[in-house]
Amino acid sequence: MPTDWANSGIDLHLDLSVAGDRRSRVEQALRDAIRSGRLAPGTRLPSTRALAAELSLARNTVSAAYEQLVAEGYLAARTGSGTTVNALPARPRPAARPAQVPTPRFDLRPGSPDVTTFPVEAWIRATRRALARAPVSAYDYGDPQGRPELRAVLATYLGRTRGVLADPEHIVVCSGFVQALSLLSGVVGGAIALEDPCLPLHRAVARHAGSRVVPLPVDGDGARVDLLTDAVRAAVLTPAHQYPTGVTLQPERRHTAVAWAREHGGLLIEDDYDGEFRYDRQPVGTLQGMAPAHVAYVGTAAKSLGPALRLAWMVLPAHLVEPVAEAKRLTDLHTESIGQLALAELMTSHGYERHIRTRRLHYRRRRDLLVTRIGGRHRLHGIAAGLHALLQLSPGGPTEEEVAARAAADGLALTTLGPQWHSPGTGDMEGLILGYATPGPATYPAALDALARALA
Repeated sequence: MPTDWANSGIDLHLDLSVAGDRRSRVEQALRDAIRSGRLAPGTRLPSTRALAAELSLARNTVSAAYEQLVAEGYLAARTGSGTTVNALPARPRPAARPAQVPTPRFDLRPGSPDVTTFPVEAWIRATRRALARAPVSAYDYGDPQGRPELRAVLATYLGRTRGVLADPEHIVVCSGFVQALSLLSGVVGGAIALEDPCLPLHRAVARHAGSRVVPLPVDGDGARVDLLTDAVRAAVLTPAHQYPTGVTLQPERRHTAVAWAREHGGLLIEDDYDGEFRYDRQPVGTLQGMAPAHVAYVGTAAKSLGPALRLAWMVLPAHLVEPVAEAKRLTDLHTESIGQLALAELMTSHGYERHIRTRRLHYRRRRDLLVTRIGGRHRLHGIAAGLHALLQLSPGGPTEEEVAARAAADGLALTTLGPQWHSPGTGDMEGLILGYATPGPATYPAALDALARALA
């Protein structure tokens, strides 16, 4: 009678293609699996009856193979415990790998929120409610633009809180700002201007997508958008809270940027990476609200909730929706759907905004402690908003590399300003980018103590 593979309870792959009779082939297949480590010590093997049925062999053939491998020490057979894999003598260890960089005791590097504050219970409740209401189609392949439930709630939320003119049909959900930048760079093509300084990863992403990266200097009024020319197809801006300097793009420069986009048919890519966190001022309106036909607005849940969700959204000019959605389809088909449904539910129930308000107070207290402990002796930039500050080092004092080395010796990880410049080391100042959101509550004060010692 042929084996019913649908009902087979045995999950054991054995390669019986080696030469020899049936018993020797079973023996050799098991030896190879044990030697290679594919069958780990302690693994319980199927009974001889079950394996014989699966391999379409006589039971005594499998029994003889097991007995031979027990005699050779590969297997152990104990009454009542079945047959298990024995531990083989230790093999020579491979050459030692390079020493791993030790995990720092304290971390003030920017880029992440305080992940200990992730709203676990609220997210679980939102996920349960979302799954209870989800149509069956939610578990199938999805629209490259994202789930309609999330796009609808995002359009309302972004219009109310960030001044974005968002039509759900113009929104594409993606896996973080990095994917948004990659998709937009690939679709727009040509030269793309990025602020100088900016995150090195973003320059690498744009180049990987085939763009030629052009530096756009930043001063006290924000990016020098007056330097944009018709040779540039797109410009990436962080107008509300420039990374890493923390400056805000001033109104006259906003108008200049929009005028450039209209006159030259260029695209402004607005990175609103921490738009929810404002402490000493009203929220700054978006560029997209001024010129939705010329601005691709990108927001993300990475700072408000956590980077692990890999959820971000683009609000696109109408002419870019189809090509960007097609590029998304060809990249990863679509962003996973369950997280989208959970976020839509969290936003609909106002749990998202409650979390934002709580975190805003949490991060303001952290900002205040940073200013109290460090700001009296050192110049801090960009402290009115966001989750990081730029500490400017005084000329003639320790260099940023020296301060970072002192900090590392004390177990504190820091990010220096130097690598953020398009041409590292060519900037007009030295400094440290302090991510005061990153440490957990128990370690933040100690991290500031270590920072003070490094700066002393």
